[in-house]
Amino acid sequence: MTLSNLPSLPGNSSLPSPPGLLSAAEVLALHDRLLASAGWPKEAPPTDGPNLWHWVQTNHRHNSLLWAEEDLARRTTVAAEAIAANKRAIDGHNQARNDATERVDEILLVALGLVDAASACTDAPVSTVPAAARLNSETAGSMIDRLSIMALKARAMRQQTERQDVDDAHRAGSTVKLQRLLQQRADLARCLDALLADAAAGRAYFKVYRQFKMYNDPRLNPELVKEQQRL
Repeated sequence: MTLSNLPSLPGNSSLPSPPGLLSAAEVLALHDRLLASAGWPKEAPPTDGPNLWHWVQTNHRHNSLLWAEEDLARRTTVAAEAIAANKRAIDGHNQARNDATERVDEILLVALGLVDAASACTDAPVSTVPAAARLNSETAGSMIDRLSIMALKARAMRQQTERQDVDDAHRAGSTVKLQRLLQQRADLARCLDALLADAAAGRAYFKVYRQFKMYNDPRLNPELVKEQQRL
């Protein structure tokens, strides 16, 4: 999927995207389009490498798969082995979504000229920012990750408003919650555009923040280290 194929969503964003960067409206359109696509999220994005939209899609895909596994993990009438399999799948998708978020930040920061390109993919990226720029505590990638999750929440809540096996009060309450979710999503979208515009203008910057998920690493998880030592 290319940038030119994405429709705009009027009303979700008030700021134009800086040249060469994404806009929040394009992110929202991509999230919604993928959720409505046949075969999603089983089919992985077809491209790889430094393509920004590949990593935005990859993040959304693993959030979508994670969402489904979280529902399955709450079942109460299946064997413990099934829940254990769900939990392991959750760990894997959580790691993958975080990895994709970091890749989004790396690519955006290089495009903005806010990180040394040679160090962007390392554990210690070197920032190259204007002296007067403010540090934003949340990264653009993490905001895109949150927008992905909010798209999933909105879809799930919309489904609640359409259920026929519940009473009117349930549907009405779900409708109120859906409107709040949509407002929160629009607010976050505007914040993403504002951050990217400020970063492009030299007024703000963010950094690549490594998550270092230790529980998935057999070299760092103390329980997995113990298992290896017993072998």
